[in-house]
Amino acid sequence: MISARLRKAFPAGPDSRAFTLDVQLEAGAGVTVLFGPSGSGKTLTLDCIAGFERPDEGRILLNDAILFDGATRVHLPPQARRCGYVFQNYALFPHMTLRENLEFAAATLKNLERRKRVSEMLERFQLHEVGGRRPHELSGGQKQRGSIARALLASPRVLLLDEPAQGLDAVLRQELYAILREVQHDFPMPALLVTHDLEEALELGDQMHVFRQGRIVQSGTPQGVMDAPGSVEIARQMGIYNLLAAEILALDPGRNTSLLRVGDWEIPGVYYPGHLKGSHVTLCVVPGQVRVRPREGRAPAGTMGLELLHVVAGPDRARLLFAGDFRAEIARGDWEGMARAEEFAVEIPPSALRLIKS
Repeated sequence: MISARLRKAFPAGPDSRAFTLDVQLEAGAGVTVLFGPSGSGKTLTLDCIAGFERPDEGRILLNDAILFDGATRVHLPPQARRCGYVFQNYALFPHMTLRENLEFAAATLKNLERRKRVSEMLERFQLHEVGGRRPHELSGGQKQRGSIARALLASPRVLLLDEPAQGLDAVLRQELYAILREVQHDFPMPALLVTHDLEEALELGDQMHVFRQGRIVQSGTPQGVMDAPGSVEIARQMGIYNLLAAEILALDPGRNTSLLRVGDWEIPGVYYPGHLKGSHVTLCVVPGQVRVRPREGRAPAGTMGLELLHVVAGPDRARLLFAGDFRAEIARGDWEGMARAEEFAVEIPPSALRLIKS
């Protein structure tokens, strides 16, 4: 278990605004995702835990060991913290071969044990054939696997991963995800993963903290946060929703229903406890939960008649952009069956609507 309470302030500079990191988090076994845009404090949090940055205030505990305590002026150096750090830019020494990079990370071991452990890591991460190459001679995937192998050689008590899939193509990303799942299975320890990619968070994360401007604004499982973003700002930050301004026209708790006005349209919803008729709210819905069908004339009750502006048809899915920046994602075969239609009715199942108070 790692527990961290951190505060670190940076004053405004000639070309930068003032910034303050003020967070409190815990992470147990499994992957805890630090999710948010660049500049929100995610990597700074990792650097404070690793000892590369010294917080102004707070406390960092790894199991029962104090890594940092502002009140008692405890600040262990990075090499004493046993944090395995996988950097975004790999941070392999360019003048060393990959094997030499790994041997450097295992320098505290005796020669025979060090060579044995390094060879095992090269074999485990399918790098034995490139161990004699320098970093500039390796592919992005090989450098990333080498960076993970190096982090594990020091027998860390926590694994810190800063955007590990940055710059990798889709195939290499999936290979990396498989490797990280194996690492979690074979080396059980807390892992903190920094990312701004929601798919990556859903793929790897057990828990997630959403960062915004130096604060944690929502925590939970990745799926739980996605299903119920805590505010309009969080929903916008996640970047996957249609956000709709709506007015509640009717509420029926007995039938678990509501009626909502969105622009010129009236659509059904579920009952929303704690809200009143006439309340103005924001609705969010994932594009993949939207239903689309051809229409002739007026849109049927409970649907919206929207103008289709653009279509991107992929191998399996078609992405549709409607007027008002409303997006839908449907199966490729469904789109092909309606591609010649001129007008469309858009339906949002009531259960797909997530209500965020404006």
